[in-house]
Amino acid sequence: MHQLPDLDECLSISAACVEEFHENGHTLIHNVLMPAELPVYRKLIVDAAYKFNKEKRKISQRDTYGKAFLQIMNLWRVDEKVKRFVLAKRFAKIAADLLGVSNVRIYHDQALFKEPAGGPTPWHQDQYYWPLDTPNTVTMWMPLIDISVDMGMLTFASGSHKKGVVFDHEISDESEGAFKKYIRENKFPVSRAAAMKAGDATWHYGHTIHQAPGNDSERMREVMTIIYMAEGARIAPPKNKWQAADLGTWLMGLPPGRLAASELNPLVL
Repeated sequence: MHQLPDLDECLSISAACVEEFHENGHTLIHNVLMPAELPVYRKLIVDAAYKFNKEKRKISQRDTYGKAFLQIMNLWRVDEKVKRFVLAKRFAKIAADLLGVSNVRIYHDQALFKEPAGGPTPWHQDQYYWPLDTPNTVTMWMPLIDISVDMGMLTFASGSHKKGVVFDHEISDESEGAFKKYIRENKFPVSRAAAMKAGDATWHYGHTIHQAPGNDSERMREVMTIIYMAEGARIAPPKNKWQAADLGTWLMGLPPGRLAASELNPLVL
């Protein structure tokens, strides 16, 4: 393969974009990955995702969470070429600028591929799963193909990040009902893009309530995500079994109070 495109050239984002992110808890940035870069990195990520995917059950045999997507995590640890994508300074600089910090670390990456006829992703908050002591976390959600709403567009409850974790609910039918009621009662505007081009990316806080509809198209919805945390974040005592699992999986079992800076959490800016 030819030399991989360099993703260390940083992009400038507007003050209005940063303000929207802080106010709504999410923002959409176009052309984060350039058209010439996209086919190279898409092939690498798709090939790695299929190679390391462990879900072999038919959709009909899975629960709500399992029907929502194929989830393949920390590809940067098993594929040197995908590592170039995940550790790119371009993405890290956007994450840092949105959070208003100088440096960010990787929490982990995950490919989220929603199959044709794949079910909806229920309303949830990501940070419910993370044993971190900071709200300064952000996820980049980048489709690798052009997508429309009927393929499973990420959908947000704008402003919902401001109250922190609100329920003790994992992603499930239960979380869907509880969050739907909470969003309605708090009058959070629900918003999503009508379409996204491959290489565009949404960015959302770990506390932003979000979901995605099912994939009603005949094509796999290929999305790559990277989760960042501000440098200086510390490990919080786990509040549920999922945070305890994350502590072991993504933070290498470091004790609460320590910096969230294991070898799995490289400084990328």
